[in-house]
Amino acid sequence: MQYIQPRPSSIVAALYTARDLEVDVAILHGPSGCSFKHARLLEEDGMRVLTTSLADNEFIFGGQSTLERVLRHAEEEFSPERMAVVGTCVAMIIGEDMGSAVADAGITTPTIAVEIHAGYRENIDGVMATLQAAADAGWISGDELERQRFLMAKANEVEHLRGAAYKPYVQPSRGDLKHLVAARLLACVTEGKQGVAVLNAKKETAYMFADALIALHEAVPDADITYLANLEPRGLPKVRRDAENIAAVLEEQGVPYEAIGALDEYGANGERLGERIRELSPDFALLAGVPHAIPPEYTQAMEVFSITNGPRQVEPLRYIGHQHVVVEVDLHPKTLGVRTVVESEFGAVLRSLIR
Repeated sequence: MQYIQPRPSSIVAALYTARDLEVDVAILHGPSGCSFKHARLLEEDGMRVLTTSLADNEFIFGGQSTLERVLRHAEEEFSPERMAVVGTCVAMIIGEDMGSAVADAGITTPTIAVEIHAGYRENIDGVMATLQAAADAGWISGDELERQRFLMAKANEVEHLRGAAYKPYVQPSRGDLKHLVAARLLACVTEGKQGVAVLNAKKETAYMFADALIALHEAVPDADITYLANLEPRGLPKVRRDAENIAAVLEEQGVPYEAIGALDEYGANGERLGERIRELSPDFALLAGVPHAIPPEYTQAMEVFSITNGPRQVEPLRYIGHQHVVVEVDLHPKTLGVRTVVESEFGAVLRSLIR
């Protein structure tokens, strides 16, 4: 498919994957402005992001010596346990050998070189380039590499079938008004209807999406609602740690949940969740995180409340029959660097209706 809307960058995907591998310092080998916004956001999550700041002189004569110098500086200044050099379009076009720069820099910190640029249509190429380099360095096993390859393919498949990539251009939307959706959700409960509340979130976004389940349980603790959450402890180091943190909060808040899938399995988790929903046969479903991962045949017979953080996800969710869709627009920057659940706008609205 030829997209005519902006799509996630494979360079940014490589940076986030480096973070999940517990890289302390990532060095973007390219111009200072490359992936600026996400580089700054990732520093909120504890990973330092540096740049070689390539400019017109290096575009002509090459930037290997500059990269070697930045690598030495990073090691001396930050004493990292792991580093990653991440390529850019400029590094690719001028033919930089980042692996040689790592080898010749004279550093002792374990460091991987990720050969990537933004000229891929799918951002999962950045994920897999990083994981392949990590596997080559012995940071992850071959089995984990293949597991991640499968998960990325399933996530990509879901985006093409029912997500923001289901057609060349999707009109962004802020979704429905949260207070109206929250009021309708509470009405379903007070009418004695049976429900299911599902957390199927992508990695750290679960720190806010989980709040919707907590708020619903606070509002109606004795309601006939089954809670499901993708919090099984599997995946890369940070992903496992995030699942443990969120699970601890749910248990502390007294939310009884069934763990189905892991935080990195959001794209491959739809059938498992769908089968469990079918077993429960509820009247309504609250789906938070990546609602479109659940095939619509599992939810057609019920009233569906979806919570997403993507304005371009509203249209696809309505297309597959979700009656209520709300958007947590500022979710991503609010969940970087946190280690506990963050209150969501929808959760705050729910709480306000019962006070």
